[in-house]
Amino acid sequence: MTAFAARPAVPAGRIQLVNLRYRSLLTARWRVLWIVLVFALVAVAAILRITYLGFAGHAPSRTSLADQLLPPRGEITDRNGMPLARAFPAYALWYAPTAMGDGGAPLVATPEEVALKLAGIFPNMDVTKTAERLASGRAGYLRRRVLPEDANKIMGLGEIALQIPRETDRHYPQGSLGAHVLGYVAADDRGRVGMEAVLDEQLRDPALRSESVSLSIDMRVQGALEDELRKTMLATNAKGAAGIIMDVDTGEIMALASLPEFDPNRIDAEGQKNMMNRATNQVFELGSTFKPLTVAAAIDAGVIKDLSANWNARPVKIGSIERSDYSDKGATLNIPQALAYSSNTVTMRVADQLGPERLRQTMIDLGMNERPYIELPARGHPIWPSGKWSRLTNMTVGYGHGISVTPLHLASAYAAMVNGGIWRPATLHKLEAGEAPRGRRVFKTSTSSRMRQLLRMISMYGTGRSADAPGYRVGGKTGSAEKPTKGGYSRTKLVSSFAAAFPMDRPRYVVVSVLDEPRGTVASSFQRTAAWNAAPIVGRLVPRIGPMLGVQPDTTRDVDISDLRFLVEGRK
Repeated sequence: MTAFAARPAVPAGRIQLVNLRYRSLLTARWRVLWIVLVFALVAVAAILRITYLGFAGHAPSRTSLADQLLPPRGEITDRNGMPLARAFPAYALWYAPTAMGDGGAPLVATPEEVALKLAGIFPNMDVTKTAERLASGRAGYLRRRVLPEDANKIMGLGEIALQIPRETDRHYPQGSLGAHVLGYVAADDRGRVGMEAVLDEQLRDPALRSESVSLSIDMRVQGALEDELRKTMLATNAKGAAGIIMDVDTGEIMALASLPEFDPNRIDAEGQKNMMNRATNQVFELGSTFKPLTVAAAIDAGVIKDLSANWNARPVKIGSIERSDYSDKGATLNIPQALAYSSNTVTMRVADQLGPERLRQTMIDLGMNERPYIELPARGHPIWPSGKWSRLTNMTVGYGHGISVTPLHLASAYAAMVNGGIWRPATLHKLEAGEAPRGRRVFKTSTSSRMRQLLRMISMYGTGRSADAPGYRVGGKTGSAEKPTKGGYSRTKLVSSFAAAFPMDRPRYVVVSVLDEPRGTVASSFQRTAAWNAAPIVGRLVPRIGPMLGVQPDTTRDVDISDLRFLVEGRK
């Protein structure tokens, strides 16, 4: 035998088993390693995401929570913070004919029976139309803005197809007050007509919903304006009315009214008919309210240097056309008398002396050739004499005919005439101190000062006497213009207007009142002209709104018009 004994041979099957175990162990180790790596990557990604969100500060959960807490549409308030438009949670009545889900009848009772029960909850619901709608099997709203107590009554009917989804309702706490300024929100949740349309994107922006939008409107003043306009409109059987109160130094609109109004909480067929904004969208020939503007332009240009100079007051004849005054006050009149008596003939001769180019440029500087400057979408296009003005066109524009503008055009023009001569665009946004636009100069400061005297004189001795509110030093001019028709002017249809400012020793606000087709009634002593209807509106309105706007009555002061009084009374 050898020194070392031979080792027994290892079976091949045992070697294969060892190799298999080794590979299995290796595979298990790799799987554990991959699992650890995946968890490690997930952990790193989570840490990175948390770190990013910590620095960025806008985690999805936080944004989602904010969206849930904030209203879906921002709030609108007046300049004093009074809510004008708010979003409230509400209910609606939705008809879901497939709610049963078994292909059977959508209603337990008949459509007629269900319609009668619904009419018992909503007395103004049309039973026949509701029954037809239920029978049609067409899904959709049966009613919006359902009160919680009415929602409980509907659920008590036991009809699964009548569902009460919770929605957000746009509510206008002041009702129809300021409707043409605010507008409304339609069923598609988009703003319509007024500032709801103008501010639509801003009000829908989640980043801005927590901040209410303040308008320039003072709802106390708005209420007084609408009240006085409505009373006179109804008393004179007028077709409509419009009114504006504007800050002469900033262009801020303190109140803007158009009647008849509509209720933004309930837009029906009648409301749709009243959507026209007579203050900013409807154009009128505003007649004699233009005469002070013509006189101001003539004073500015040096055409009128001496107010005591006599002007020919006899009828004006150009070709076959003749124009005369409403009442004959003599062969000659000075400028204060011409404004006090509202002389067409003298104003035409002043415009003629001024010339078409200069009067036309003044009207352009006052914005009369363009749509009015304001945020509202409803802005009317003036009817502006095109091309080079003829002599007759120039003379008729001088006393407010042959040109049609909105009441807002007139308010902005009067603000420029009395505030020192600066025209500024109107705005419905509340402006902070120093935010008023610079505007553009139209009249000299001295001309503006003289016009304040003349306007005050008209309210004391002329056609505007019924607008003279004691202690408020109101000054203004009436306008009574026949409405143009085919082939001429109507003898039975007038637009009566009064444009004024107060207090005239330091003007703060312009007030414009317009009546569309007033009738002569007992309330107006059977007269249709502005001295009997539009001017009294201002006379009653100013004492109501003055204290609200910080203007207190003071009978110890006034504008010095002693020289003008002498000139006016010299003819008496």
